[in-house]
Amino acid sequence: MPWKETCVMDQKMQMIGDYLNGEYTITQLSTTYEVSRKTLYKWIRRYTMEGPSGLNERSRAPKSHPDATPLEKAREIVATKLKHQRWGPKKVIAWLEEHQPRERWPAASTAGEILRRAGLVASRRRKRRTPSYTQPFIECDRPNAVWSADFKGQFRTGDGKLCYPLTITDNNSRYLLCCRGLSRPTFEETQPWFDWSFKEYGLPEAIRTDNGAPFASVGLGGLTRLSVWFIKLGIRPERIKPGHPEQNGRHERMHRSLKEATANPPKCDIKEQQRAFDEFIQEHDFVRPHEALGQKTPASLYYPSLRPYPIKVPDVEYAHNAIVRKVRHNGEIKWKGHLIYVSEALAGEPVALKQKEEQLWEIRFSLYPLGVLNELTGRIMPLGNQPGRKLLPMFPIRSVTYVPV
Repeated sequence: MPWKETCVMDQKMQMIGDYLNGEYTITQLSTTYEVSRKTLYKWIRRYTMEGPSGLNERSRAPKSHPDATPLEKAREIVATKLKHQRWGPKKVIAWLEEHQPRERWPAASTAGEILRRAGLVASRRRKRRTPSYTQPFIECDRPNAVWSADFKGQFRTGDGKLCYPLTITDNNSRYLLCCRGLSRPTFEETQPWFDWSFKEYGLPEAIRTDNGAPFASVGLGGLTRLSVWFIKLGIRPERIKPGHPEQNGRHERMHRSLKEATANPPKCDIKEQQRAFDEFIQEHDFVRPHEALGQKTPASLYYPSLRPYPIKVPDVEYAHNAIVRKVRHNGEIKWKGHLIYVSEALAGEPVALKQKEEQLWEIRFSLYPLGVLNELTGRIMPLGNQPGRKLLPMFPIRSVTYVPV
């Protein structure tokens, strides 16, 4: 005959039936069903009090946990998260420890579980990280050593107008110096906000940007009117490698938080959008703890630069024995009776020439080498080009014909 399937509940009911028939003693039932006498008495007692439902398995978890987070503190953690919905459990606990130092708060992992049970933690897909790329950038070992600047991707506000958020941060402290919604990413709109930042916080040693306008160009030395102005102020322009935003990773991480907080969705117009940017600056700099800063706020670590912004931008000067030429309004210099194109970004500025070899002259602006002038071809070779490599269109290629002056 086929085997019959039985479950634990069926065996319990059969055992209770045998007990109620009175044909077996407790000892005999214990031996037959291979359970202890204590267990038998427990099931009989539950069946007598609750009927068949008393034979269901019950949770073995303790009714109370001495190390469990008190309900009041769990509610405080949830309330803090609701107030700062973009914060994770580490920032929530860091903020509570700072504002209620006498209380004993649980670990961030426990806070994360509390927030998960409350439905306040969104799962994220893990992203594959691009390996970092190193260049001889200035070390970000102190405030104002390096600032980062960029335009967060443009978007349209509710009235249909484009908004280009210009952001400037201090790399060491993560302090957000400026966040301004501009209508266009041009020199004319960008320069006044760097001017404001320099007056407010002083001058950094370097400003790190990507290779887009108005920070860089495809011209000689990658110079633009903005980077020329930086150099005259004694600021070193640093440009990350194209396609490697991780070289400005601290700034990019701030951009992600900025988008989540202010532009998802965008505000109704640029005025309301700027109000959202200003509120984000206050929270980012003065309220929100940063894990990379040991859960401190940027404002607690940042201080203004000791290099003051000069009232008048100084002129570029060279040694008394340097050969200097002034760049004309069309970007050309006069050299040995001929016109050589350099860069329109340097219009009105002096450049110096130093002979390297016969008929080869290195051209510099301030301390920054721009290229090498070949007198035979009348062209300027950008620095870094190697034999066998295709030259990029760093500057307009003119015919070899000289134009007498």
